[in-house]
Amino acid sequence: MERLSPQEEQAMQAVWQVGEGNVKAFLEQMEEPLPPYTTLASTIKNLEKKGFLESRQVGNMYIYRPTITEDEYKDRFMSHFIKDYFGNSYKAMVNFFVEEKKLSAKELKEILDLIEKGKKD
Repeated sequence: MERLSPQEEQAMQAVWQVGEGNVKAFLEQMEEPLPPYTTLASTIKNLEKKGFLESRQVGNMYIYRPTITEDEYKDRFMSHFIKDYFGNSYKAMVNFFVEEKKLSAKELKEILDLIEKGKKD
């Protein structure tokens, strides 16, 4: 599965929020600055061609729904991200964020607590 462009991700965020709807419904879920309707409609069509959406026609309108959940996309994206940028090592990723001072000792402790809690469940 290919990575989505920022414009496509923004559209998919709206689709995931709505669940099933038309381009107008997705546009109403988006934050300012809103893309033009025709731009969003083209993005939605491209997402359908890529297999992220499926559609059905109701009268003269197309209703779209996602074929992948947001969690499934995040999982696939993060797996590729870790593999491509950190040699498939989560430890290397955490180390990067610590060295770049993007992750505090407190946040690291919270992550360790989550890991420990996960082991007990």
